Amino acid sequence: MFDLANPIFTDADKAREHLESLYWPKGPTCRHCRNADATRISKLAGKSTRPGVYWCNECGKPFTVTVGTVMEDSKIPLNKWVLAFHLMAASKKGMSAHQLHRMLGVTYKTAWFLCMRVREAMADYEPNKNGGPLGGSGKVVEADETVVGGKSKNRAFDDPAPKKAVVTLIERGGRARSKHIANIDSKHLRPFIMKNASRKSKLNTDEAAYYIHMGREFADHRTVDHSRSEYAYVFDGDTVTVNHAENYFSILKRGIYGTFHSVSEAHMSRYLAEFDFRFNNREKLGVNDAVRSAKAILAAEGKRLTYHQPAH
Repeated sequence: MFDLANPIFTDADKAREHLESLYWPKGPTCRHCRNADATRISKLAGKSTRPGVYWCNECGKPFTVTVGTVMEDSKIPLNKWVLAFHLMAASKKGMSAHQLHRMLGVTYKTAWFLCMRVREAMADYEPNKNGGPLGGSGKVVEADETVVGGKSKNRAFDDPAPKKAVVTLIERGGRARSKHIANIDSKHLRPFIMKNASRKSKLNTDEAAYYIHMGREFADHRTVDHSRSEYAYVFDGDTVTVNHAENYFSILKRGIYGTFHSVSEAHMSRYLAEFDFRFNNREKLGVNDAVRSAKAILAAEGKRLTYHQPAH
């Protein structure tokens, strides 16, 4: 259960101990040389030393639990970091920087950059390295695309509302991968789909022409014709639909319309990574809020994000 009375959300020392228990379940490991020998690591203490500083006798360098993570060199108290991870991991449609700014008692600028760091932790920019392509033999992968952004009817001027194209792959009963693309056409869709979906999969799409040639390279390709109000049917024992991808888009769009209101082109990939992370660690896969936030914190290791670092 998500308990806001937990000391890890109010006490910086308790938060640090929580992080150490997550990152170092068997004891401290040097962030610089990966030394895990307890006899070669000592905890520094003294009036001028802050809590949680260790010394590695192997490489001769000090380190803390936040070194080498998105939390490194941050002056934000660790209990606020832990709370931010929990809130963003537990909020199905996202948590705005303005909301965190009010709840954490930090400036909006600090809250915005904190959010971006948490999204950086949630992002998996090499998903095939760990989980492999989506789908596989006998599995179904749904591919669909959409545009997100403001609605023209809500604008004061007649110029079209800015739109951003997004393509998403959904493994039936499994993971999702999304990408912001420049245009919805074969040139931009094909590289993403072919890289992230196993050719052994059964591919489900809508009737768009740009999926026809791609579909021939998969074990099977079935389509639903939305122009004829066709959204699902059963073929050879499988339900042919892209409704799972459509459901993902409904959550994404409600998050952008209702929580963030506007997402810039430069940072769209990080917002998609956030929604992908929550989808891939959802309740139906046996992941509750506490486990999801712990996974996000663990994913922060080995990542850094500075003001001068460009967006992915």
